[in-house]
Amino acid sequence: MAVLEQYRAWVIAGAAVVLLAVGISIGWSLNGWRLSGQVADAKTETANERTAHQVDLATISNAAAQHVREALAKQQDAQQALADLDEKSTKELTSANAENDRLRARLVTGGRVRVAGSCPAATRAVPAAGTTTGPARVDDATTVELSPEAGRNVLDIRAGIIADQTALKALQEYVRNVCLNADPKVRY
Repeated sequence: MAVLEQYRAWVIAGAAVVLLAVGISIGWSLNGWRLSGQVADAKTETANERTAHQVDLATISNAAAQHVREALAKQQDAQQALADLDEKSTKELTSANAENDRLRARLVTGGRVRVAGSCPAATRAVPAAGTTTGPARVDDATTVELSPEAGRNVLDIRAGIIADQTALKALQEYVRNVCLNADPKVRY
């Protein structure tokens, strides 16, 4: 009986080891399935987050690209307005300089520069040079003829005035048409 008891103890111990091994295997498998599910859920969640992040990045990138396109369009419009303004001002200055050159050429060929003038009532009487009797008079609304040198000086002054007025007008139009119409967020 001792052998049978010993055999029975061995069978019970073996059965307990087998049952323990089966229990561990089943627990291991169940835990693996559970962890696999969690890993799969985590992968899905990560993929969803990655997709959402990509969508956010694409939205931000598209908005930035649109902003750049708008800024570039405004810059090109401003550059075109400046080019148009420059062309207009250059034509005006060229025309005025051509008229001045025509007057200079006329002066060189013997033409005279005459200046139309008028005298206010208070200054009409001008004493004659070297006399103290009787006032000399300059008629109102007459012309005064200048010497050729004085004529050239007048034309030089006229050319400077024309250049300054054209530049001032161009700058004023630039401020009105380009600067004041520009988006304050965009600096040129």
